[in-house]
Amino acid sequence: MSTIELPAVTQRPAGQRPVDQGAPARPPVPPRTSRWGRPSRSLIITAAIGLLAAVLYTWDLSRNGMANSYYAAAVRSGSESWKAFFFGSLDPGSFITVDKPPAALWVMDLSARLFGFSSWSMLLPEAAAGVGSVLILHRLVRKWAGNVAAHLSALTLALTPVAVLMFRFNNPDAFLTLLCLGAALAMWSALETGRTRWLLLAGGLLGLAFDTKMLQAFLVLPALGLVYLWAGPPRLRRRVVQLIGAAGVLLLSAGWWVAAVALWPAADRPYIGSTTDNSILSLIFGYNGFARILGASGGGPGGAGAAGGGGGGGGTAFGGTSGFWRLFNDSLGGYIAWLVPLAVAGLLAGLWLTRRASRTDRGRAGWLLWGGWFVVCAGVFSFSKGVFHPYYSIQLAPAVAVLAGTGAVALWQLGRRSPWLSWLLPAAVLATAGVAVGLLDRTPDYATWLRPAISVAAVVSAVGLFAATHLRRRLILATAAGLAALTLLAGPAAYALTTIAHQATGSVPTVGPATSGGLGNGPGGATADSALISYLEAHRDGARYLVAAFTSMSSDSIIIASGRPVITIGGFNGGDPAPTLAQFEKLVAQGQVHYVLVSNDLGGAGAGGGVGATGAAGGGVRGSSSAGGGVPSGAGGGVPSGAGGGVPSGAGGGVPSGAASGTSSAITQWVTDHGTEVSYGGDSGTLYYVTGTA
Repeated sequence: MSTIELPAVTQRPAGQRPVDQGAPARPPVPPRTSRWGRPSRSLIITAAIGLLAAVLYTWDLSRNGMANSYYAAAVRSGSESWKAFFFGSLDPGSFITVDKPPAALWVMDLSARLFGFSSWSMLLPEAAAGVGSVLILHRLVRKWAGNVAAHLSALTLALTPVAVLMFRFNNPDAFLTLLCLGAALAMWSALETGRTRWLLLAGGLLGLAFDTKMLQAFLVLPALGLVYLWAGPPRLRRRVVQLIGAAGVLLLSAGWWVAAVALWPAADRPYIGSTTDNSILSLIFGYNGFARILGASGGGPGGAGAAGGGGGGGGTAFGGTSGFWRLFNDSLGGYIAWLVPLAVAGLLAGLWLTRRASRTDRGRAGWLLWGGWFVVCAGVFSFSKGVFHPYYSIQLAPAVAVLAGTGAVALWQLGRRSPWLSWLLPAAVLATAGVAVGLLDRTPDYATWLRPAISVAAVVSAVGLFAATHLRRRLILATAAGLAALTLLAGPAAYALTTIAHQATGSVPTVGPATSGGLGNGPGGATADSALISYLEAHRDGARYLVAAFTSMSSDSIIIASGRPVITIGGFNGGDPAPTLAQFEKLVAQGQVHYVLVSNDLGGAGAGGGVGATGAAGGGVRGSSSAGGGVPSGAGGGVPSGAGGGVPSGAGGGVPSGAASGTSSAITQWVTDHGTEVSYGGDSGTLYYVTGTA
């Protein structure tokens, strides 16, 4: 029997309960080793896919440097201070946190503590999360639909451009994907066995996913919970009790860190970044929650701000205008849309094939699981009106990969059962190839040979698949199926290789060839000014903080290079009311900070100043007197809580406005009025000496 025909097997394995007439039984899974103890063909293919993923995600990994320097600064801080580690602080002094919970940072922090802080030690756990995601997906699909579907699905995920991008990057999305897939695998084990412990594990993993990227983790929750509620083996009452227990574990896993932060005295912990009131609950339900979906006016929490182009998130860095076709637009299409037509057609075919299945049939349960995952994520991403970046679509990538890989098998199976529907798979191949050609057309000078090659190969493979259905010739089938797979994966594979070949830095990295704006080396992509850091180290004079700088765009490179506590005034982009002017004056009067860096480029970062495309804040330094002094070892510590003001649009774009910008403006004015400009030999902005001026 050829491998492509494996999913068409209809007899049930020994011990499997019968299904309703017309519903395909789950195919038997071949042994992983031959009878002589040698690896089976399936195991060799699986290992090859895992090796491919490892090469893709680690090849020249250090090319990306500090990747998103905003999170890299937090990793450096967590490797220096356990307090910064626990809270996810931006600097070792725990002045302010980053805009996400710290679970993903913890793994990178531990790697940095073990191997020393570097680009490689920080990004290697991300690559490992990618390989783990591919292998978990393979196992999950294999348990459900057999080897052929598992191989196709895992290979598709490994080559998806957004996956290749984010599994080489230090944003939290890589670990979010890994944990969601782990939860799905645990839920599937519960579906197979009816045992509560697997559901509890699924709840625990999903809770950790929440501690990685908050409410976005719960986009897969409806699919996981409802599928078990419908198709779980036990009686309804027991299923409900099991799910209640899993929900309790989820709340415990997700809530322990939130409770610790909420109950911790505000004066003894860092300010909660990207909030107006220093509240972790505001971060969860505001900036990282409903504001992402519903949007907000101006540059407030989740608002598009100037860079976003309005409530719909119209800018390229924000995934384009929200709407039904958003996944295919100029901003988002190259990340995820390549195989969406095949995925949708495959889902419909799978649901049709299992329409008469019994309640507990796992064939239909699989389609409901991945279909629910796809529909919820695609719907939320398509219609979100707040801050949305194209790389968020990595959470959609597993569902697209599974529905495309397994869906191709289902479409073939449907054509075999109903010859009058044998045109469906060829049509899906042609439609999917058409999308690929359309995406490639957006960059006419990129791989000019690829578009005609895909067009011709798609027609040939479609004709071959149609003929194979009627002629029942294995050679024709194997040739057409192999050509179709190569054709449909050619576009995403080309984008994936191009992504690896280029450096990805900043808060909004891009895939494939450069098609439009984005913020590739903008916020989160700053580079250090060695002259500035050398001067500050030599003239610290016992201060707790090496310097105070406006926005993380000015501070993160200093934190990365020095590993010293730094006050980041206004948080990510100057919008957080931390510190207030009164609190800042108190810090100066207490001698906790002697120097303040003010950018001469005030456009794009509010009143506090920011950085340009390369991370330098621009402008010359008008020097006068300097202050000497020794260099203390430095220490961590908390920051007084603040209140009032606005909030930035977050680590990924947008500009502050209103009262938030006013808070930074007031401190800027105070510094320029009371401070003394000093010459330090660099060009990162104007450096002021402020000790004793309060």
